[in-house]
Amino acid sequence: MSNQKTVAENKKARHEYELFDRFEAGLELKGTEIKSIRRGKVQLKDSFVSFSNGEAFIKGMHISPYEFGNRFNHDEVRERKLLLHKNEINKLYQSTRIKGYTVVPVRLYLNHGLAKLEIALAKGKNLHDKRESQKAKDAQREIQKALKNKY
Repeated sequence: MSNQKTVAENKKARHEYELFDRFEAGLELKGTEIKSIRRGKVQLKDSFVSFSNGEAFIKGMHISPYEFGNRFNHDEVRERKLLLHKNEINKLYQSTRIKGYTVVPVRLYLNHGLAKLEIALAKGKNLHDKRESQKAKDAQREIQKALKNKY
């Protein structure tokens, strides 16, 4: 039995990118951000991971302000530090610099009360790759539908 509760998923990332290695990262949050995350007020749609000074940051992740907070509420789209091991940061950084990959957030979830972000090393898909994956998904759906009606 898992204690993970998915808060937000980045479905656009699965459509736009081919995902490879996945990593679990913690988030450095401030103030009422965790309360907004627990309420599910998060969007990962246009977010991405960047690197500077040997640290990883997520940019563009929108966490809505906590409605019961006060005037000291957090900035909605501020840059947030990702908590990863140094060798994981180095591996991701080298892959983005050398091989032309990018790092995208896949999903945000709560694990034992802590907010965790699943990030993946990804490479962009071409238009024909997107069409092929959509055709495969449609074919699988038709097979499942046929098997369901058969029994």
